[in-house]
Amino acid sequence: MNDVLAVVLLAACGVVGLLLIPFGLPGLWVMVLGYLAFGWLTRFRSESVATIAIVLALAFVGEIVESWLGFRFARRYGGSHRAGWGALIGGLIGAVVGVPVPVVGSVIGAFVGSFGGAALFEYAYSRQAVVAVGAGWGAVVGRAAAAAAKIALGLVIGVLSLVAVLRR
Repeated sequence: MNDVLAVVLLAACGVVGLLLIPFGLPGLWVMVLGYLAFGWLTRFRSESVATIAIVLALAFVGEIVESWLGFRFARRYGGSHRAGWGALIGGLIGAVVGVPVPVVGSVIGAFVGSFGGAALFEYAYSRQAVVAVGAGWGAVVGRAAAAAAKIALGLVIGVLSLVAVLRR
């Protein structure tokens, strides 16, 4: 019975985690918690310390990549370091402000916030609207690329979870 519950919990956390990622929510961490709960419920028969470390490392890499891509694309599209910080801060604020709107509020808020933060910070630095808009657009592209990268990492965590289920 415990094994069935463990598999159901792992599958639910995997699906919910993947669905949370595009909304800017901690989907990778939901998947990690599901993996750890699966291990605990099955007495870690099919999870090694190395696999757990890999799953944790993938989640950390996802967070780092998400922050880095916003900076990278804001700069790639003509912005300064300030635009990168603006994208990060604006994206976080936008996601929080958008939460009251069901389902898509945090996603739209994060994209709008990233654009607005990067554009505002860049305009305050360069005083050039064209450069500021370019940096804002880069922040939006970076946010989309970050979501795609995190979904890819989530799929890798999902495959590792599937391997753990099949090995038990």
